[in-house]
Amino acid sequence: MTERAPRRSRLRRSALSAAAAVTLAAAFLAPAASAAPATPAVPAALATSAAPSAVAAAPDIPVANVKAHLAQLQSIATANGGNRAHGRTGYKASIDYVKGKLDAAGYTTTLQTFSYNGSTGYNLIADWPGGDTSHVVMAGAHLDSVTGGPGINDNGSGSAGILETALAVSRAGLQPTKHVRFGWWGAEEYGMVGSKNYVNSLAATERSKIETYLNFDMIGSPNPGYFTYRYDSALDALFRDYFAGLGISTEQDFEGDGRSDHAPFQNAGIRVGGLFSGADYTKTSAQAAKWGGTAGQPFDRCYHASCDTSANINDTALDRMSDAIAYAVWTLAAGSTTPPTGTVFENTADVQIPDYGAAVTSDIAVTGRTGNAPAALQVGVDIKHTWRGDLVIDLVAPNGTSFRLKAASGSDSGANVQTTYTVNASAVPANGTWKLKVQDTGPQDTGYIDSCKLTF
Repeated sequence: MTERAPRRSRLRRSALSAAAAVTLAAAFLAPAASAAPATPAVPAALATSAAPSAVAAAPDIPVANVKAHLAQLQSIATANGGNRAHGRTGYKASIDYVKGKLDAAGYTTTLQTFSYNGSTGYNLIADWPGGDTSHVVMAGAHLDSVTGGPGINDNGSGSAGILETALAVSRAGLQPTKHVRFGWWGAEEYGMVGSKNYVNSLAATERSKIETYLNFDMIGSPNPGYFTYRYDSALDALFRDYFAGLGISTEQDFEGDGRSDHAPFQNAGIRVGGLFSGADYTKTSAQAAKWGGTAGQPFDRCYHASCDTSANINDTALDRMSDAIAYAVWTLAAGSTTPPTGTVFENTADVQIPDYGAAVTSDIAVTGRTGNAPAALQVGVDIKHTWRGDLVIDLVAPNGTSFRLKAASGSDSGANVQTTYTVNASAVPANGTWKLKVQDTGPQDTGYIDSCKLTF
């Protein structure tokens, strides 16, 4: 995952601102001994009527196979100066290793090159034959490390997890309804350079065919958390319900917001989801009580360090996360993930956001509801802004309860916030005036709330 960037200088900020499914789980094989044997249910929003038998069940991903890929990446780093960083021989050897496995498994692979910092970078794209190519389900992970270490958790873990899932697709002879694609990105540690290059290289018609992008950056942290991307309510529900079937409660990922390869896809209007096990944020007592591990310590004490080796992996987290990847790919490749319909309340009036100023609100009047709001209240947000990393966004309920939708992120230099959040608002009354509250916490930006809506 990309390092959090320091605060930009005023000159730099000005320059940048100006530029601005069927019930597939019924036959789901239980994960290995590290996970509970419960069968996760497919969310109602993901269910479809029928699917080919070839996609009737997602496989258990053997964690030993995932760890074997990590051992290979460790060996590559050891033989190449201790890292697998962009522009270094260790990165090219890593790409060659992954490509060799996929070519042998029957994938159509494409090695995309780009230039950054005077060095050639590489993305690897792998397409599984078949499925409707106008509806692409894509999973990706960055393959590069920092120069200071081998990057086995960050992000050998995500890369190995999607590689073994891709090989499982081949072993199963999967015949999905939708087209399945995988991507391994270069130069992520320099600011998602490879994934940006890939997205920007696609014609608009090709971008529009990518229905879903799932990102997996750090899934084996030694003091792990279980975090989901909550940009899209249906994709979030897919992962939350999977882990709920294992007796694991997830939390929303804030640490990686805008700092990994989902961001370029999201910026292009592609819906994104993903998983994350934590980096250098500190695990709280409540999180340790929920997930185990050590409170008061980072999720990954070796984040971006030389000790991010094969020993820096929690096998249980790696196993569960890898199985969840396969579950998502099998589910999404077979059916639809159209969010459920519901009653919509919307405010389309523009509200200007003061530059580095006080918070403003866009009010939504909700009437005619009975009782409390739902446990999965969908909050659609459309904010036009030249530097969204400075924005803090909250939803304030009629009784004053506040739900944090987005925190400020010093490393997120993208424009606009156009996404749907999901909040558990079941403890507050539905009727009354809800407020989308937005504050710009940094100077030299312009923007406004275009619209917001609540779907009950």
